[in-house]
Amino acid sequence: MIDIRACTPDDAIAVSTLLGELGYTVSIRQATQHLRELGKTGADPIFLAVADGQVVGLLAAHLCRMLQYASPVVRVTALVIDRRARRRGVGKRLMERAEQIGSAAGCEFVELTSAMDRAEAHAFYHSIGYEPNSLRFRKSLVGQCPP
Repeated sequence: MIDIRACTPDDAIAVSTLLGELGYTVSIRQATQHLRELGKTGADPIFLAVADGQVVGLLAAHLCRMLQYASPVVRVTALVIDRRARRRGVGKRLMERAEQIGSAAGCEFVELTSAMDRAEAHAFYHSIGYEPNSLRFRKSLVGQCPP
């Protein structure tokens, strides 16, 4: 059985470990700090999937208003499932939670981004009804001097 529960700063070790599976280096200290900060906003819910007492998945979301849409949007900012727990319905359960959050908040839709090289993730999102609709661009600001 998979339980979905709210994430707390006490879960920082699991969060750090899971984000590492996506290639993000987030120390336990950083994870604790981020979880505390995001927990205060009311707009950044984070959930964990737990099976047999072990954390096996993470979903972070952000509820936001955008100028161009009539209703708010829920954006999935992170979804990761422990390698050993994939293909067992964990990701689907977490995405269902994101959809529930969005529906309860009157959101128009759920959106997410996924790195171009994550073919398995893309296939998963497609299998649960998500379609690609845009291309994201970004530019690093690290090391740039302010104007």
